Amino acid sequence: MSQDFKQAALDYHEFPRPGKISIELTTPAETSRDLSLAYSPGVAEPVREIAKDPDAAYRYTGKGNLVAVISNGSAILGLGDLGPLASKPVMEGKALLFKRFAGVDSIDIEVDAESPQAFIDTVARIADTFGGINLEDIKAPECFEIERALIERCKIPVFHDDQHGTAIVTAAGMINALELAGKKLEEAKIVCLGAGAAASACMKLLINMGAKVENIYMIDRKGVIHSGRDDLTPEKAAFATETELRTLDQAIEGADAFVGLSGPNLLSPENLLKMADNPIVFACSNPDPEIAYDLAKATRSDLIMATGRSDYPNQVNNVLGFPFIFRGALDVRASAINEEMKAAAVRALAELTKQPVTQEVLDAYGLESLEFGREYILPKATDSRLLGAISYAVAQAAIDTGVARLPMPTNYPL
Repeated sequence: MSQDFKQAALDYHEFPRPGKISIELTTPAETSRDLSLAYSPGVAEPVREIAKDPDAAYRYTGKGNLVAVISNGSAILGLGDLGPLASKPVMEGKALLFKRFAGVDSIDIEVDAESPQAFIDTVARIADTFGGINLEDIKAPECFEIERALIERCKIPVFHDDQHGTAIVTAAGMINALELAGKKLEEAKIVCLGAGAAASACMKLLINMGAKVENIYMIDRKGVIHSGRDDLTPEKAAFATETELRTLDQAIEGADAFVGLSGPNLLSPENLLKMADNPIVFACSNPDPEIAYDLAKATRSDLIMATGRSDYPNQVNNVLGFPFIFRGALDVRASAINEEMKAAAVRALAELTKQPVTQEVLDAYGLESLEFGREYILPKATDSRLLGAISYAVAQAAIDTGVARLPMPTNYPL
């Protein structure tokens, strides 16, 4: 990044007032009567109702539209473990996106916990305050333990976006890319470079959508994850295959798709040349992908490529998913975000890409035209139809699978 951009980023966060979010009032607070209703003595009435029926909190407080974005700062973006307080700008940014794209009220919480169990206990004890919990920037493998435990202990949706948000957007883009390449997910050979939280979730969701585990080759720092290794965590062991392949250079031979969730410049042009016809490359390391976009395109003219960057086509961007997934879950008061809801979000996202692009999107990106194709396999973040398409699909899946506690709102999506 240029020095000018760095300073602009600092100025953006400091002015006109520090931070990116604030609290606003939703009811009048001007007169003596307003204040007596808002606090003492009027506030006693909803207190009594909630004491009799905890679900009344959804009626008399902002709980039903409030999501906590919670982190321990152990895996901040690509910066690593810089601690809870350093993660605050990221968590505030996530809260901003919730509000901007889905009208979800969100507050960031940074937890200084000495252990995963301490983090779990802290979050579980405050969970009833919220309608949902978005976990963020928590390193693997403790993120798996934390999410599992909180899902079990909490009565509201708990969603680790680094895992599942990334997976949902990746799966939608992969399904569309394979269609354009004339290939089927259940037959595709997929190489995944990286074996952390996002990689595990991406491959798990692709399997749930139809990919075959025996066609997936996951690679960590020690090489291909295979059944002969005795150093695998349970999450990695789920992807261990019977194979003689040991390196990326070997695994990439004839691969239909490459998913990179690792680090910069780890996929060479020579690797790319070994892939099958119409190769698909999702190079999602940020800010520098596993192979530079221009280099990859120059190496293979038949390439379909996505990155995590906004300055290239096909950005794999979590903002295409999490605001609308939570919107749908909150609107039917879902108790969880389950696999069926994630799959519904994938299908809705993939299908929206095939619809005619609206003028608002073209204007936002300075384009004259845009249509489903090799450089448009995922919707743009400014597409206002994302809210309706994904939230409806998620809400309906919640109803269909029995985790919704409310029917579909009338005339939904609003």
